[in-house]
Amino acid sequence: MSTNPSTLTSEAANSMDPFWNDDLATADPEIAAAIGNELARQQDKIELIASENIASKAVLEATGSVFTNKYAEGYPGKRYYGGCDYADVVETLAIDRAKELFGCSFANVQPNSGSQMNQAVFLALLQPSDTFMGLDLNSGGHLTHGSPVNMSGKWFNPVSYGVRAEDELIDMDAVAATAREHQPKLIICGGTAYSRTWDFSAFRAIADEVGAILLCDMSHISGLVAGGAHPSPFPHCDIVTSTTHKSLRGPRSGIILWNDEKFTKPLNMAVFPGLQGGPLMHVVAAKAVAFREALAPDFKDYAHRVVENARALAASLEENGLRIVSGGTDNHSMLVDLTAKDVTGKDAEKGLDRAWLTCNKNGIPFDTRSPFVTSGIRLGTPAGTTRGFGPAEFRTIGKLIAEVVDGLAKNGAEGDAQVEESVRSRVADLCTAFPVYPNA
Repeated sequence: MSTNPSTLTSEAANSMDPFWNDDLATADPEIAAAIGNELARQQDKIELIASENIASKAVLEATGSVFTNKYAEGYPGKRYYGGCDYADVVETLAIDRAKELFGCSFANVQPNSGSQMNQAVFLALLQPSDTFMGLDLNSGGHLTHGSPVNMSGKWFNPVSYGVRAEDELIDMDAVAATAREHQPKLIICGGTAYSRTWDFSAFRAIADEVGAILLCDMSHISGLVAGGAHPSPFPHCDIVTSTTHKSLRGPRSGIILWNDEKFTKPLNMAVFPGLQGGPLMHVVAAKAVAFREALAPDFKDYAHRVVENARALAASLEENGLRIVSGGTDNHSMLVDLTAKDVTGKDAEKGLDRAWLTCNKNGIPFDTRSPFVTSGIRLGTPAGTTRGFGPAEFRTIGKLIAEVVDGLAKNGAEGDAQVEESVRSRVADLCTAFPVYPNA
């Protein structure tokens, strides 16, 4: 007679000690300490990296669930393993919620990352050496949009479009001219460091003119799209990809969305078995949780507050002597040009981190410095908005950033220790007033 695991006696379970009974602190104190330190870092510092957010406890719980143990190669109802009943429930919920959230007909929720979701589109629709168009990395595009060091740039023929020198905005007339000249099979709109609204209908018209498939990578703005704070790429785009951990506030992962059934088989086949084996079902479960959270009415308020806060931060930075690329922001992010201060992005990132303000160095359009040094930093408001900051707090944060940068301008890479200590104290006050995971 088989034994139900849930009926095992405590004596039987204890006989399996320490595997079953040791908590992380006992089983691996070094990793437990690192996790504890990371929690403290997130609680005590202000997260300004535009591609990061703070997931709910429910999302964290699903990500750390027993679905970690389950292989589920294939798709709901068509698995290559037994025991997938509940995996099918979880993935079906994730698919249905994604379709409802973004108003599309089909969704693949299995991609492990943003890079893999885009790779799957390439595998499904392009042949090696095919031409495609994407936003240049130096203008705010992503590595997977054609960078020469990425698979997208090594295996295919990328043709880039960029921003105008005079206003740092995408010139749609130039995009159209480039498309006519090169006749790409695929055009990508969307980027990783572009702070203005995307004109999806204009890209649709260009794609139709040259007979290209139109892909939107909305990884950064998907939470804003879900909350109605940015126009949706549907119905203009043929395929839409997105990570789920940025403004969408879910686990670290990716999704692919589309409307035309002709893409269903090639896209699903590209994800599995083309690129991946068994999906990470614990992460798929967490995606389903995040989609449900984003379908709630209060998420719309969150998305609009993210944009309001970004505009407040950008305005504060400008008032305190820092230039914002393109003159402002329409979404959750901004690039800060440090050229006039003669401060590198690398030094600014380190100086701000010493002051407990976390950001990333980032190239600006037409940057003359290397990607490892850069002339700018990228800032975002999703994580700060999640912890409860409003425009007043972000205006204060803008002033604090400017103080640290001015210290670097005067003293070089070492910055001004007294200023940074003062900023740390004020950051600590903000973090205490708006805690992350208060009961952790």
